[in-house]
Amino acid sequence: MDVQTGMIVRSAAGRDKGKFMVIAAIADGFVYLADGKERKLASPKKKNEKHICPTKTVISTDDLTDKGLRKILREYAEKDFS
Repeated sequence: MDVQTGMIVRSAAGRDKGKFMVIAAIADGFVYLADGKERKLASPKKKNEKHICPTKTVISTDDLTDKGLRKILREYAEKDFS
């Protein structure tokens, strides 16, 4: 599946394994992920594209705040596991 900015993904490797995050940017085989708490939208985490599991959900990152992102990801995780 092709990844795009704003797509919700689950981390498949690393310390953050299993966490939902959103793709803030894409460059040279790497994605930059933010969760609004540990990794803010202003300073996303660089991660290899092979180490994520993309979902089909894409959100708009325009005018999105860290607080808003946390809320969206929390609701998504609750919906996904219920």
